[in-house]
Amino acid sequence: MELGPGSVEGVELSEFWQGKRVFVTGATGLVGSWLIRDLIAAGARVVALVRDWDPQSELVRSGLVQETSVVNGAIEHYATLERVLVEYEIDTVFHLAARTIVGAALRSPLETFEANIRGTYNVLEACRRHSDLVERVVVASSDKAYGASDRLPYTESMPTLGRYPYDVSKSCADLIAQSYYHSYGLPVAIARCGNIYGGGDLNWSRVVPGTIRSLHFGERPVLRSDGSYTRDYVYVEDAVQAYLRLAERLCRPEVRGEAFNFGPSEPHTVRDVVTALERLMQRQDLGFEVRNGARAEIRDQYLSSEKAGRTLNWQPRYSLDQGLTRSIVWYKDFFGRAA
Repeated sequence: MELGPGSVEGVELSEFWQGKRVFVTGATGLVGSWLIRDLIAAGARVVALVRDWDPQSELVRSGLVQETSVVNGAIEHYATLERVLVEYEIDTVFHLAARTIVGAALRSPLETFEANIRGTYNVLEACRRHSDLVERVVVASSDKAYGASDRLPYTESMPTLGRYPYDVSKSCADLIAQSYYHSYGLPVAIARCGNIYGGGDLNWSRVVPGTIRSLHFGERPVLRSDGSYTRDYVYVEDAVQAYLRLAERLCRPEVRGEAFNFGPSEPHTVRDVVTALERLMQRQDLGFEVRNGARAEIRDQYLSSEKAGRTLNWQPRYSLDQGLTRSIVWYKDFFGRAA
């Protein structure tokens, strides 16, 4: 594949996206903002679905929103999705919108099921009805879709067996996406990532943004669990490249209808992450508070990305220290502007 109009911080951008008409749901979220940055830089015409206008979102702060067509609406509203596909003649859909906080899903499962399950089949049904326009659909999933397992790392051959509300919502969304491929031939693929982190995540209950904020302001970080839970931590720019690579190769039979894991193949505990941030921010003097009150959380989760490496030639570019360092820089700038 030829390389195109430029690069974003050393990442070559493919000519594939030049002139593509791309619809991104969840556009103001962590991944959506960074994905739109790369799509615009590569020459795509982007339509962003925005439910709530958030001036602190990276999409707005960066000014990227001025280079997109913004549609206000929610994925639970089918007519809005269909209107976007038809009026903007969309050929590519990245479905990222979801309720993503595990604790919020436990407290309010109905809203989570509505957004994550109904939202997914609304997007896919609109794409099916307008398959003359839509050529590729990437559905953002999660390692949570697998549920708890004694066998790790997760591979794509393992069943999706979520038990808690958020996990179940992702398991269902994955099965629905695969159903649309097998039943209707919809050109869809599923991206299952580990814990995505990076600048722009303003969900302070998450370990990376919450810890950076605490350390920045001289406060002790709080661990909701006992700190021993094991996860993959995927830097947001690596996740964006995974989504782009998946969409670019959706014309291939070995990709269409498939799920792919994306992780660093180097799991870390919550304590590992907090300790790394303390070291990188030179704040080992504060210590941290262990509350050990996490609920509806799977203790150990990490992925095998062998299939993504073999089929998509995807590998993460950033180590944990590199990703955390870049995140710290973003948050320091964010806090500085807010002061």
